[in-house]
Amino acid sequence: MTPHDDSVTPLRAEIAACQVCGASLAAGPRPVVQFSATARIVIIGQAPGARVHESGIPWNDASGERLREWIGLEPAQFYDPALVALVPMGFCYPGTGASGDLPPRPECAPLWHERVLAALPADRLTLLVGSYAQARYLPATKGLSLTERVRRAESYLPAYLPLPHPSWRSTGWMKRNSWFETDMLPMARKCLQRAMSEG
Repeated sequence: MTPHDDSVTPLRAEIAACQVCGASLAAGPRPVVQFSATARIVIIGQAPGARVHESGIPWNDASGERLREWIGLEPAQFYDPALVALVPMGFCYPGTGASGDLPPRPECAPLWHERVLAALPADRLTLLVGSYAQARYLPATKGLSLTERVRRAESYLPAYLPLPHPSWRSTGWMKRNSWFETDMLPMARKCLQRAMSEG
């Protein structure tokens, strides 16, 4: 149990019991989220996929492996709730549509995010992974593409750091945007290490 865990235990239990979207989830509700009152790194992604739904472990798939490689965190660090909060836009697997997983359920973030984030340190660094998270937390960038947001990442610091979603589709995107690997990722790793060392 992490320090000050008692303060977030009731909220975790409330989230685990959530049935708000139950009727809309083909696989049924299984909220997958990780946080504690001391986590100064927050990663907001999209929603769990089928594999994560089965295991109950966030980012427990190829996308998670790629994300950890991008940001330079070992699994032991990534899955330590005292260090890292994993708070997707939708806590449950939304199911599959015609072209892949469905979008995160729209009810989830308005229902839970404010309460979860209020329990975390105010001087946290939040990684906004993918367009859904960026649309919610960087509303002033509505007219920008994801590529433009990521290219301007330093301008959103120290609070936010936008990243593309690390799905298999990101391989082609990275080839077209070589600056991401050569310039953006080293900067992102330094920001994360700084956030952890200052905790």
